[in-house]
Amino acid sequence: MARIVMKFGGTSVANLERIHNVARHVKREVDAGHEVAVVVSAMSGKTNELVGWVQDTPKAASASSPFYDAREYDAVVASGEQVTSGLLAIALQSMGINARSWQGWQIPIRTDNAHGAARILDIDGTEIIRRMGEGQVAVVAGFQGLGPDNRIATLGRGGSDTSAVAIAAAVKADRCDIYTDVDGVYTTDPRIVPKARRMKKISFEEMLEMASLGAKVLQVRSVELAMVHKVRTFVRSSFEDPDAPGMGDLINPPGTLICDEEEIVEQEVVTGIAYAKDEAQISLRRVSDRPGVSAAIFGPLAESHINVDMIVQNISEDGSKTDMTFTVPFGDVEKAMKVLADNKDKIGFDVAQNETGLCKVSVVGIGMRSHAGVAATAFKALAEKGINIKAITTSEIKISVLIDGAYSELAVRTLHSAYGLDKS
Repeated sequence: MARIVMKFGGTSVANLERIHNVARHVKREVDAGHEVAVVVSAMSGKTNELVGWVQDTPKAASASSPFYDAREYDAVVASGEQVTSGLLAIALQSMGINARSWQGWQIPIRTDNAHGAARILDIDGTEIIRRMGEGQVAVVAGFQGLGPDNRIATLGRGGSDTSAVAIAAAVKADRCDIYTDVDGVYTTDPRIVPKARRMKKISFEEMLEMASLGAKVLQVRSVELAMVHKVRTFVRSSFEDPDAPGMGDLINPPGTLICDEEEIVEQEVVTGIAYAKDEAQISLRRVSDRPGVSAAIFGPLAESHINVDMIVQNISEDGSKTDMTFTVPFGDVEKAMKVLADNKDKIGFDVAQNETGLCKVSVVGIGMRSHAGVAATAFKALAEKGINIKAITTSEIKISVLIDGAYSELAVRTLHSAYGLDKS
């Protein structure tokens, strides 16, 4: 017998038929004698609809400002998960399974006060553990918790992944199964590279890089939590027949295991290729080259919640002026340019320029730590295809290059092949 947390995303619970299918997955684990908690997202498209209602309400009321109270936003959008958890509990009860729904505040899942993008601070799993021990399935509404103001706080897009991993850590689950519309983590996007392979295992560190660099399989925060608490996490498909051979395998079910590096015996030099489109590059020309200038640039951007990624600073010839270039998400370009303009005198630059339509392509692998020439292989392969590199960043286990967006798919295919990832 094991303790398992199962998470099902929006496409997995998109309608009543799919919710019934999810109930069959849960029943399989219950029938095997396991203690089970289930975390669910809102039905596919429901969160977008709720967000749209929130955004449109001030307009419908002819308000002078389009802004709204983030606490009320959370009260509205969290209702999507509440509906799903209740429906799944009913479906399980109709199968003769003892189940009940839980909202984030009932557990409680304690969060900080950043409504709309809250972070989990603590989970008291005592009552859920007791109920699971009595054979009851806990069906938990993901994406939500209880802020210090005793109001519902949501965890940001993809937050149900984070809910699931955090609950798995709190109840000391043997594993956390993330069910989605794909059957695992691939070496790259199979829509771009048909020869992309599903991996049996990937380390927490590699998955964290893949998720932060554009792979949409898991929310970054959920991978961080899994790594910190060493929660063995499986990415699985909810669209497989719940009763298919191997689906009930406790040790090696179908899918991709995200685990500690020590569990991976044969480590590949390169594990996968990730990419993120809609990147933008901002360049500050003739910046005063003095101590504190970087803080003057990136401090106000951070205060405005603008995520800065690749940073390149040129060496000044005479020690007085330099150029500073960095990337931000496309959606933050206008906001970033305004922040820089407002702080121009404090920073001390001549002109700010921006370029959009760029793509970041990344090579990821824990094997890079002990192998030379990984970067050279990437640069040579891209050069042979005539792809110009605008910026480069590296870490122990990743190399990222910034290129024109028009070459994104060619770059992904080229690098996937260059490292032999399309070979079975």
